[in-house]
Amino acid sequence: MAPQNQHSSRTVLGTDECLRFLREADFARVVSSIRCLPVARPTRIAVIGDDHLILTSRDDTISSLATRGDVLAVQIDGLEGNGATWSVTVSGIAAPANPDEELPASLARELERGATLLALPLNLVTGVREE
Repeated sequence: MAPQNQHSSRTVLGTDECLRFLREADFARVVSSIRCLPVARPTRIAVIGDDHLILTSRDDTISSLATRGDVLAVQIDGLEGNGATWSVTVSGIAAPANPDEELPASLARELERGATLLALPLNLVTGVREE
């Protein structure tokens, strides 16, 4: 017996909804290319103001990418009560963050533990929901 062909519905999320999901998240994965291979590492995040995302990294390689001004992506996803999934990605040129910014407690703790702060502009924010 062949499996039934179920079609999922994909919806592109608007910027406001993507930003809402990002503001509610404190954990994500930072994605980049290291030696031409994709790499994903866990990170703590916070949206600061309306213009940038702050993330932490204890990975020297990820931190050096920001110092060089390389492109990074930060990705979060979730599962809704009705079984729908969503995914939000922020992509851009990373830079070292201003350590004097007011930070949420979760990021401040990471900084105290030796993490580096990185900033990613909120210029390219995309998201999808699949039901």
